[in-house]
Amino acid sequence: MTLRALITALALTPVAAPACELALVLAVDVSGSVERKEYDLQMQGLAAALNHGSVSEALVNAKAHVMVLQWTGAGRQVISVPWTHVTDFDRADALATDVALAPRRWRNFSTAVGEAMLVALAAFDDPAVSDCKRQVIDISGDGLSNEGLDPTEARALALSRKVTINALAIENEQAGLVEYFRTHVITGPGAFALRAADYQEYQERIRQKLIREITKQIASLAPSH
Repeated sequence: MTLRALITALALTPVAAPACELALVLAVDVSGSVERKEYDLQMQGLAAALNHGSVSEALVNAKAHVMVLQWTGAGRQVISVPWTHVTDFDRADALATDVALAPRRWRNFSTAVGEAMLVALAAFDDPAVSDCKRQVIDISGDGLSNEGLDPTEARALALSRKVTINALAIENEQAGLVEYFRTHVITGPGAFALRAADYQEYQERIRQKLIREITKQIASLAPSH
């Protein structure tokens, strides 16, 4: 083959789409224990974290797909921001804006952590994220599960599907919640749970958490503080 023919052949070869390193479900607690101001702090904090330079750059580099799920009691989970493929900074900005503007779906219901995990797991059945190398659920909450499926059952299913679950415990009302999440919720290689003392601290802690889970995990499986 001549050099010109080789160049022509290469030019006609389809360019493969950038590989998706990560499919990430952000599962946000909107149960009755979350007051209106706390909901605003949570969503605005999450939006600000997604808009942080380190986080948005990590999302773009990972070609990540991101979804936001609101959850509360049994049978009450809703996708408030559908899968967004973050292939560039414009899409990262759009994702943060969608999160900031997402309306609250429920206000006065129980805390069904296990069912939130189950719905988040089902989201990975979407063909749009089938080629992503890692599947991660990021679940945040401020209380123990008190309704619906036991979180340990959902955790076992996640383990069987090789899905990682990380957690952020907001301990404004429930002391020791981070240990509950470590014992009953998190699973998978490098899984971890972080603690936020209250909703004021949420933004900084979720930013730290996002950076850690977006970048490829090679740390030990020891629980993190």
